[in-house]
Amino acid sequence: DYDARVKTPWLAGGPCDGFRSSEINSDFKGELLPMRGPTIRLRGDLAMSPAEAYAWKGSSGAGEDAFGTVVKTRVFKRGEPLKIAKGETLVVDFGQNAAAVPAFEFVAKEGTRLTVEPAEMLNDANGDKKRGNDGPEGAVYRQNLRRARAMINYTFSGEGVEKYRPTFTFFGYRYLSIAATDDVEIRDLKSIPVTSIPESIECGMLETGREDVNRLIANVKWGQYSNYLSVPTDCPQRNERLGWTADTQVFTDAAFCNADVYGFLRKWMRDVVDTQHDDGSYTGVAPMAQYGSEAGHRLGWADAGVIVPYVMWRRTGDLSVVEECWGSMMRYLRLLDETKFASEKAQQHQWADWLSYEKMETNSRRAYEKGPDGKLRPTADAQTYWRYLGACYWLWDSRMMEAMAVALGKEADAAWCRGSAARALEHLRASFVASDGMLLPLFRDMQTPALFALKLGILEGGAAGKTRDALLENFRAHGDCLQTGFLGTSILMDTLTYVVGSPETAYTLLLQHKNPSWLYSVDQGATTIWERWNSYTKSAGFGPNGMNSFNHYAYGAVLSWMYGTMAGIRADPARPGFRHFLLAPVPDRRVGRVMARYRSVYGEIESSWKYGAGGKWTWRFRIPANTTATVTVPGQKPEEYASGCYEVAIKLEK
Repeated sequence: DYDARVKTPWLAGGPCDGFRSSEINSDFKGELLPMRGPTIRLRGDLAMSPAEAYAWKGSSGAGEDAFGTVVKTRVFKRGEPLKIAKGETLVVDFGQNAAAVPAFEFVAKEGTRLTVEPAEMLNDANGDKKRGNDGPEGAVYRQNLRRARAMINYTFSGEGVEKYRPTFTFFGYRYLSIAATDDVEIRDLKSIPVTSIPESIECGMLETGREDVNRLIANVKWGQYSNYLSVPTDCPQRNERLGWTADTQVFTDAAFCNADVYGFLRKWMRDVVDTQHDDGSYTGVAPMAQYGSEAGHRLGWADAGVIVPYVMWRRTGDLSVVEECWGSMMRYLRLLDETKFASEKAQQHQWADWLSYEKMETNSRRAYEKGPDGKLRPTADAQTYWRYLGACYWLWDSRMMEAMAVALGKEADAAWCRGSAARALEHLRASFVASDGMLLPLFRDMQTPALFALKLGILEGGAAGKTRDALLENFRAHGDCLQTGFLGTSILMDTLTYVVGSPETAYTLLLQHKNPSWLYSVDQGATTIWERWNSYTKSAGFGPNGMNSFNHYAYGAVLSWMYGTMAGIRADPARPGFRHFLLAPVPDRRVGRVMARYRSVYGEIESSWKYGAGGKWTWRFRIPANTTATVTVPGQKPEEYASGCYEVAIKLEK
C-alpha cells in the first residue's frame, strides 16, 4: 500500500521527527553471524517487458457453470503505452513466471488509486467452473495463492510522471491484472526478478537439439532463481515461502549445475542446525516456520541435514560445511540407528514419496484409512512402506557420513558410521526382503521402492536382476511413464543409467510427453517447474487449488542427470571438487546434439557433441588448466587426459 501524496522527509534528507524509534527485540538467544553467500538482489539484467497486454471490460458467455470470456476493449502492441480507463482491467503477460517486482512509470490524476494483482495463470475455456477457473477466460487466476494478499494499491500524487517499484515485498507471477479508479497511462512497465543467484555465481550452460528440452532446462533455472531467496523456498507466490528440506536436498546437485551455491547453502545449513530438535531429528522446514517444523522424523526431509553437506563437499571439495555441521549430523545419525525410522512419531505421518502416482501416496490420502472413530489413520501397508523408505535413508546417510568422516580424518566416527550402515543393510534385508530374495510383494508393483533397492544394493544375487527387469516392465506397463514423486524422482535417472544399465529408458522418460513427465508440463505452457506433474492441463484445467504452485523446483532435479549423463560432466566420487573429474557422455540420437559448459571451482569445462551423416558422432571437450579427467568415449575404455582441448569422431549405431 503506497500513497504518493504522503511525503517521506528522510528521502530528501529531512528530519524523521514524529516517527517511532526502532524496537529492540531480545527474543533470539542464538548466535548472530554475518551473512554467508549472496543476499537477495534485483536482477535488472533479467528484467522483462510485457510480451502481451490487453484491456477488457465485462464478459460474454457467462452462465451457471461458467464465468464466460472477457470482452477485450484494446490489444496493445509491444512498446506502446498501456492505457486503462475507469471500469477497465488491464492484463499484462511478461511471458515468464518468476519471483519479481513490477516497476512502473505512469501518469494519472491526484488521488487516482491503482490496484495490481499478480498471478501465475489465466483462466481458460470460457471460465468453465468444473475446470477450477475462478473468473472469466482471459482474466487472471488467483485461487492457488490461498490466503496470500499478493497485491499492490498505489495512490497517485498527480505530479507528472511517477515512478514506483515495491521495496518491501515481492510476488510470484507471470501476469499482472491492473485496474484503476480513473484513467491511467503506463509509460513503462518492467518485471524485475528477485533472487539470491547473482549473475556472478552462475556457472552452467546446457543446450540440446530439442527446443522442448531446452525449455525444460530454462524452466529449471527460473525455478531456482525464483526460490533461492536467502533460504531455498518451495514457492514464491502463495502464503508459504518455506525452506522445505526435501525440496532442497533433492535439488542440491542440480542447483550446483546452474550456480555456485556453496555460500548460499552453507548459510541455510546453519538454519537447519539451529532448528534441530533435542532428540536429534531435523525439521521439515528450516528456518522454523508456521508449520513443518515439528519433530516427527520425516524421512527424506530430515535427511537433508546429511545429504546437502555431502553434495556441497562433493561438488567443491570444501569440507568447511561438513566440519561445522558434524556434531549435528552425528546426533541425527545416532537417532536413526536407534529408531530405524520406526518410532511412534515416525509412524503417525510421513510425506514420503510426495505427489507420486503410486499407491500409498500421502497427499492423495491413499496412505490412510478411516478408523473406528472416523478419523484418518495410516494403513498398515503405508507404515511398512514408510519404515522401508526410512531405513533406506538410514543406510544412505550412514554411507555418506562414513565418507565424510574419512575425509575429515575422524577414524572413530568413520568406524561407527560403517557399523551403522551395516546394521541398516541387515535391517533392510531382514525386514523388507522376502524369502525369494526379492522385495516384499507389497512393493513389487511400485517404481520408487525398486529404485532405492537397486541404488543402495539391498538385493543380492539374481534378485537384483529380476528387480531390474520388473522395473523396466513397470515403465512399459505405464506407457513409458514414470510414477515417482519428490523422493523417487531424485534418484530415478542415475539409477536407471548406471545401476539398471538402461540409459535409453532414462532418455525415453526425459523425452516423454504424456502425463506424468517433464515435457508434459512444457506442453501445457509451463515456464518454470511445477509442484505437481499435472498442476494444469489443457484437457482438464487446474489442479487442487489448496496446494498447486506453478513455481516449484523439486522435479528440476533431472538437470544434474542432464549435465552428468547427456553432457557427461560428472564429479569423481573418489576425488571431490573437480580437480579431477569424469567426462563420459551417454548420447542418444533422439536429442541430436548437446552443448554444455560448466565453470567448476578449478575452471570451465566444455563438452559438446552432435550426430552427423552416416552415424558419425563428433565430440569436442575441454579440460581446464591444472586439472585432469577420466574420459570415456562411448563404447571404449576410460582413459586419463590432461588439460587441453580435444575432438573425437566415431561412428555410433544408436
